[in-house]
Amino acid sequence: MNPDLAIELFKLTMFKALILVAPFLAAALITGLVISLIQSVTSLQEQTLVFIPKLLVTVGVFLFLSPWVVRTLTEFTITCIARMADMAH
Repeated sequence: MNPDLAIELFKLTMFKALILVAPFLAAALITGLVISLIQSVTSLQEQTLVFIPKLLVTVGVFLFLSPWVVRTLTEFTITCIARMADMAH
């Protein structure tokens, strides 16, 4: 395998992974911040209170974005399979 091709494939893989994970991380981050703000305002200091809303929001984002995630991963896989001939040389 050509080193330039390996570096390009690594960059593409890292970029796709970052793009696919970003909405889930952003949703969990925003949910955590909102719940923490509510806890600060109400003086309710239960640490396990954040877990269920984060879980529900993450599952909701997953259900909403699953067609996009599957399409993106399928395109990436097809691209990698199409480039296997270049990788062998």
